[in-house]
Amino acid sequence: MRKILLVAIALALTSTVSAQTPKETLLALSKHDHTVAIVDPSTLKIIFKAPVGNDPHEVIASSDGKTAYVSNYGGGAFNTVAVIDLVNQKALPSIDLGALKGPHGLYFTGGKLWFTVEGSKAFGSYDPATQKIDFIMGTGQNRTHMIYVSDDLNHIVTTNVSSGTVSMIEKLPPRTGGGPPGPPGGDWDETVVKVGNGSEGFDVSPNKKEIWVANSQEGTISIIDIASKKVIETVKANVQSANRLKFTPDGAHVFVSGLRMDHVALFDAATHKNIKDIKVGRGAAGIEMQPDGARAYVASTPDNYVSVIDLKTLEVIGKIDVGIEPDGLAWAARH
Repeated sequence: MRKILLVAIALALTSTVSAQTPKETLLALSKHDHTVAIVDPSTLKIIFKAPVGNDPHEVIASSDGKTAYVSNYGGGAFNTVAVIDLVNQKALPSIDLGALKGPHGLYFTGGKLWFTVEGSKAFGSYDPATQKIDFIMGTGQNRTHMIYVSDDLNHIVTTNVSSGTVSMIEKLPPRTGGGPPGPPGGDWDETVVKVGNGSEGFDVSPNKKEIWVANSQEGTISIIDIASKKVIETVKANVQSANRLKFTPDGAHVFVSGLRMDHVALFDAATHKNIKDIKVGRGAAGIEMQPDGARAYVASTPDNYVSVIDLKTLEVIGKIDVGIEPDGLAWAARH
């Protein structure tokens, strides 16, 4: 009897350990299934799935890798962000954005969740510690879509799809002298940079010198010099319907995906030339880079899988079934 009990305890412990979430995981949304799949990158197997609400588009993990956030977009009509406990593998109460409509782009830095709200032509931040929205700013542009925030929180970039622009927003130094103290949180300066029509996916280069923007309606890529806040080149990239763009971690290459492209277009970051097209199915959306530079993951939305690309051979080496219509991808590293 004692031997049976010891075996039962050992099996229970093994089951518990196998169910634990690894320290590093890939997060992958299914728009159709309204779920986020948490994937073990070492096995490419799904650990668990969690419900995330209607029309999920983008996903991001907190800096400590313990929580995931998912924007419920609804074409600019919805107003919630789903929250997932990655450690205990369960959905938490969602964040109600109130009058802010159409959450889409997400970014996490400075201990806060940053988000765009297309329907409100704005972006803001949510503090998980206080469970409150603590910052909102309008862009004055149509369909403020994706967002980047610098680690020091002084520089914010958004793409604005219908305006064909990029907003570069910079925090100004505190006012000095005898004048009014200025608004709470300080003054901000916005530079609106005209790029191509349908400016959607973008990324900031790892050296923080350039912003590359995919213009879906023109099939071009606009390259912005961050120092001068000006477009220094428009690349005729033939990336019609492009919706996501990502640098590789070493900054050497740029991936561009599009829902009507049967491949991911690969560009040399130094020469700005298209050096390869990697077939991934009938179309593609979300792109995520593994931080160690070993792999890229691409949501092959029409084909209902995520393609795994080896960044050394630049070939597809696997596929992950995460649900119907995969879209947004993110990486979670638990600390």
